[in-house]
Amino acid sequence: MKVEVHIDPQLTQAKVVIHTPARTPQVEQLVHQLEGLAVPSHFTAFCGGEARLLPLQNILRFYADGKGVSCQTLDGAYTVRERLYELEESLAGTRFVRVSHSEVVNLNRVTALDLSITGTIKMTLEDSITVYASRRYMKKIKQILGL
Repeated sequence: MKVEVHIDPQLTQAKVVIHTPARTPQVEQLVHQLEGLAVPSHFTAFCGGEARLLPLQNILRFYADGKGVSCQTLDGAYTVRERLYELEESLAGTRFVRVSHSEVVNLNRVTALDLSITGTIKMTLEDSITVYASRRYMKKIKQILGL
């Protein structure tokens, strides 16, 4: 594998381009690792007017909560300022996946899957939290989970 670095002072952020004759598992792994570098390891959430820095791996899910968005950990629920579509974009390449119109789930925190319900997946997260994946997101979820 060849690696080249080109410096361009006009760029505002780093851009990585991979030239390859075929999409191999090694290339997929490299893409996944590069995407992971852009994801923050902590997330700012709010509780009672107080900002808290939560480790991303501690977050079970993000969900629509009335007019806003909340995140849930084993310690409780916190308010976040981002919208679900923004979270989905910023967490791309991680184990966070959109499962419905109103939820983004951390797949690393899923303890059980129930595929017996036709056309949907019932996910049980840690702390016995139940989430239902909608049909719209089924293909993507099954692909990520390897089902």
